[in-house]
Amino acid sequence: MVSAAERVSSHKWGMVVDVDRCTGCQSCVMACQAENNIPLSTEDIYRQKRTFAWIRIERYWYGEFPDVKARFIPIMCQHCENAPCEPVCPVFATYHNTEGMNVQIYNRCVGTRYCGNGCPYNVRFFNYWEPVWPSTLRNQLNPDVTIRSRGIMEKCSFCVQRIRRGVREAAADGRELQDGDIGTACTDACPTNALVFGDYDDPNSRVSIMKKDDRKYTLLDALNTDPNVVYLAQVDATGGAAGGH
Repeated sequence: MVSAAERVSSHKWGMVVDVDRCTGCQSCVMACQAENNIPLSTEDIYRQKRTFAWIRIERYWYGEFPDVKARFIPIMCQHCENAPCEPVCPVFATYHNTEGMNVQIYNRCVGTRYCGNGCPYNVRFFNYWEPVWPSTLRNQLNPDVTIRSRGIMEKCSFCVQRIRRGVREAAADGRELQDGDIGTACTDACPTNALVFGDYDDPNSRVSIMKKDDRKYTLLDALNTDPNVVYLAQVDATGGAAGGH
């Protein structure tokens, strides 16, 4: 019988983001915050420019006035194969595993912030304060995700707790994982299915098929970070791809 560890190592997790479908609704941002016990960004924290979120929606504009339109692009940790954040960590708190994920070990992090300086996507954030939630929100915290103490770096984990749960459940049922069995908080919450999560090693998975689309591009590809998050460019009025970045 194949062990759970052997099942895990046979996957390469990734995400495809169809920018043409994104409406900038922020559902993914709120779902990520609730799923991963991300502290609330209060007005006081905002004024000190210390807010953070594991996923953000960038807004940009195109066209000439008065025919100006907004476009939106979700940005999270790109889980790069050649990640510039990993070799600079002096305590090996961040590393790349065999499943295509950039892993963050919270209780090993000493808060040097070298990884944040090395990341060109600005998706790593330093937790300056001990997280505090109102008493009315304490019961909504996810017991599957640790509450991080102050003084460490945080970032998107591809909802690794959901991946581990899905693998355990498949192993307990004596079956192989199927495409769609595992979804991240952001992909499950997206009302337009702009974000799709899956296994690149499965040639029949949605992400593997979407990754071959002619609209495919990656962020800051000139840096050769080889991200596991792939974007599909927005389609312009003539039916062609537009807005490559």
